[in-house]
Amino acid sequence: MKNSINLAGAYIGIIIGAGFASGQEVLQFFTSFGIYSVLGIVVATALFSFLGMQVTQLGSTLKTRSHKNIIDHICGRYLGRVVDIIITFFLFGVTVIMIAGSGTIFEEQFGVPSIAGAILMTVLTIGTLLLNVNKIMSIISAVTPFLFVIMIIISGYSFFTSNLNFNEIISSSSKGNAATGNWMMGSLLYVSYNMTAGIAMLAVMGGTIKNKKEAGMGGLLGGIGLGILLFLINMGMMSDLKGIEGSGMPTLHLANQISPWLGYILSIILLGMIYNTSVGMLYAFTARMVPADTKRFKISVIMVGILAFLASFVGFIKLVGTVYPVTGYLGFVIIAALIISWIRSKAKKGAVTMELAKL
Repeated sequence: MKNSINLAGAYIGIIIGAGFASGQEVLQFFTSFGIYSVLGIVVATALFSFLGMQVTQLGSTLKTRSHKNIIDHICGRYLGRVVDIIITFFLFGVTVIMIAGSGTIFEEQFGVPSIAGAILMTVLTIGTLLLNVNKIMSIISAVTPFLFVIMIIISGYSFFTSNLNFNEIISSSSKGNAATGNWMMGSLLYVSYNMTAGIAMLAVMGGTIKNKKEAGMGGLLGGIGLGILLFLINMGMMSDLKGIEGSGMPTLHLANQISPWLGYILSIILLGMIYNTSVGMLYAFTARMVPADTKRFKISVIMVGILAFLASFVGFIKLVGTVYPVTGYLGFVIIAALIISWIRSKAKKGAVTMELAKL
């Protein structure tokens, strides 16, 4: 189980990043729909678990070094090229959002100009990519448990100390913050764009595990963990929906309501999660362009990192609200391809079993 748990932690670390842990994504795609957000989270958890299991198992089977192996396998040669381009450029976009998110934390929590946070995250991300993929996976997994603990504290406190009664909490909604028209589409888009970003690094991490079942269990556990975190963050924000409106980092707002010290602790954890995703996305993007573990790779990482830093000046909230929904629609192609691939593999196994039975 050690490999599976390590992979699950890395899966969660890659996906949650700045928008998830900060609450900004959860606010726009779930919490804004009130009680229906819970149904959306159930759908998202099931999809994260199933799709995570599929990608990690395929990665283990194909021994992937970049997401292209899996995309070609599930989409075919021609459609695979289009999907490959979408994923590759989205990886860069997520890296930009992570760097912008770090700047927002420095500005909102520490009163430091956002450019300082963006520079620090860029330098740390580039520096980390001098390590190999196994070390990167261990670093990414290490921060995840701390986020679980602090989200339980924040959500529990916000829920039980809210001025609203239970009925008022579950009926809270804020359609003005919604990224889409209804809760089901919000849930599907959320999973879609996250998997579009996550499939690249998840495939590479799955490729490092020889045992297919261990890899699949890691994807399954990671999906369940993501669902639990989604629920915790969502309930905490529903308890103070009016208070968090307009905040770039809603969970940070909730933490500061409890104690400034908790706000500082969460800020450090958020920076750790942003760092996780930034490292994963920049690695996957650069590895697609240039072979990893080469001198060209290191030079490319520096160049791409600087470009991501420059692009981050667009702004965190604006980037989350525009880049993610657009890519979410495109990501439906990947989800459909993964489901079809799973159906075909099951049908193939069934056919083989029937032939053996005849013999």
